[in-house]
Amino acid sequence: MKKLFALFALMTLFAQACAPSAPAPTTALAQPAKVANTATAGADAEEEDTAARLERLGGEPCPDSEFTCVTLAVPYDHFNPSGGTLDVVFGVLPASGVRKGMLVVATGGPGASGLLSADNYVSSYDPSIPEYFDIVFFDQRGVGLSGGLQCAAAAAAFYRADWDASTAANEAALASTARGFAQDCVAEMGNPAYLPYLGTDQAVEDLEVFRQAMGADKFWLYGESYGTQYAQTYAAAHPDRLAGLLLDGTVDLTLSGTDFYVTQAQAFNDTLVVTLNACNDDPLCAADMGADAVKVYDDLAGKLKQAPLPFDFPLPSGGMESRALAFSDLETAASGYMYSEAERMIFLRALAAYSRNGDLVPMARILYDSLGLDPETLEAVPDPSYSDAVYYGVECQDYAYPGDTPEARAEAYIRAGDALESSLTRFTSVFYGDLPCAFWPNASTKTERPAPLAASGIPTIVLNGTADPATPYEGAQAVASRLENGSFIAETGGPHILFGWGNPCVDDLVTAFLVADIMPARQVSCKGVVASEFVPLAPASAADFESPLEALASVDDEIYYLPEYYYWDAETTTSLGCPFGGTLTFEAVNEGEKFTFNNCAFSEGFTLTGEGLNSYDWETFTLSVSISGLAEGVLTYTRDKDGNLSVTGTYDGLEVDLSE
Repeated sequence: MKKLFALFALMTLFAQACAPSAPAPTTALAQPAKVANTATAGADAEEEDTAARLERLGGEPCPDSEFTCVTLAVPYDHFNPSGGTLDVVFGVLPASGVRKGMLVVATGGPGASGLLSADNYVSSYDPSIPEYFDIVFFDQRGVGLSGGLQCAAAAAAFYRADWDASTAANEAALASTARGFAQDCVAEMGNPAYLPYLGTDQAVEDLEVFRQAMGADKFWLYGESYGTQYAQTYAAAHPDRLAGLLLDGTVDLTLSGTDFYVTQAQAFNDTLVVTLNACNDDPLCAADMGADAVKVYDDLAGKLKQAPLPFDFPLPSGGMESRALAFSDLETAASGYMYSEAERMIFLRALAAYSRNGDLVPMARILYDSLGLDPETLEAVPDPSYSDAVYYGVECQDYAYPGDTPEARAEAYIRAGDALESSLTRFTSVFYGDLPCAFWPNASTKTERPAPLAASGIPTIVLNGTADPATPYEGAQAVASRLENGSFIAETGGPHILFGWGNPCVDDLVTAFLVADIMPARQVSCKGVVASEFVPLAPASAADFESPLEALASVDDEIYYLPEYYYWDAETTTSLGCPFGGTLTFEAVNEGEKFTFNNCAFSEGFTLTGEGLNSYDWETFTLSVSISGLAEGVLTYTRDKDGNLSVTGTYDGLEVDLSE
């Protein structure tokens, strides 16, 4: 199973367009209050134009970005800086207007590249934020431009292994798998000299070096997912340097590793169940599922526990290949798509396809996307935006597990899961996510957890969704309850990470906090949903379409929600096998996105050959295709910027001119 604590930053950004809106905040508590004006506190100790300071620090344009990158040489070990140094890269977007201060964003993972997500993140902010703030993103030590450590092949093999610990033999096999991964991952990344120094306590000192280089007396720090672990660690080490703190998708650092994973396993289970029940409550989803969604999932899981199920997968190169889906694959696919409302809906579509006629191909597409596998070869494709190697390099420094030997640590870890194994029927595999730390070289032995964060003197906002599977809601509640001057913004349902997803209830409060120093009420409740409105599956047979317009609108939907396209980087030419034969290729062109259909069928009897274009300038999606199968035809389909649909041409010997 893929490591679940990680936030895949770029995937999150591509999904933001699908996020639902929400009404204004509701609370029975006190109204928002003005916090102490921190503009002066956030100003630079030494007045200097940001652009001039960046130039003096050797700043250069970040690759394919509006940010300016500054590279700082920092010690391997900040607490004993007599050894070597490594380069850590920070990206800065200077304020476009009257500068209030500096806002630093710590992204998730650990292992996610901040620099690769920076421009997309800022595009989702209210314009006043980049107007008043120098915005800073960075690649944490070991990640991307700050080291580029990767072990994609070792990770893909590890995540597809059987993580069942229900018997003594399976426990031994799981421990052996974790040991093998720890060895293979370190070997694949090249065993860098700074491997023992990837922990968050070291990484936050890199930020402190950067703060000093920028001459900022105080600044605002926003952390998301693992970034809340990073931000809380910085706040504890340097409380006098923060003008404001935001924790989004919040980790309770007082929990031990095993205690945290107990809560996370339960949260993934709970998010799955509310997602399945959301399908039962959605007439379109319920109709496609054809049965209680919880029962459909559990029946499939039960079959896969007995033996993997075979299926034929349509290859991007054309043709079919016989493959099989295992129980661990189902849990990986399900967990990987529990992070946002749109992902949950896509997962429900895949489950409905299985329920309808035993079709496992949509579930396999989700699996391969979650694992970062090439659907053609099933080989791991390194993701420049995320590093499994750094994930474990950080986690195994931040969390220690008891035991004097690797074997003793593994045994203690597995024993800590016994109660969960007997009480939880789904996602017990999540609990074993950090088991490789029992065997990780230079893993921490300090089992003491950080003291609860009060953030004295620091206005702090905690944000969390009730359906967050990765950073459980209860943990965020606990963190918020300990704050001296804190606000807890909760969204019912909602994604993992709330800010920047288009919910004005959340985004407006965060913007007001940053720009106008307005502190929200102690507790705010924002309305959200668990899953996006269900988009029905394409009929298995084209005979079920009432018109060519309905058929092409269905093709439009199917393309959009294909995992290969939904999380496409909009740069790499990508092909996929269509469900009923043929191939589809999409590529970046000057006008936008070009689609090429080669005998591609999403419903049997409606085969497309031709081209399509998603025009960025005109905000339209068009198809110009020849149709074969149940009938012949030549059709042009258009979806305009307002969502209006039309089709013209000939089909089954008749002139077609339809609109919706």
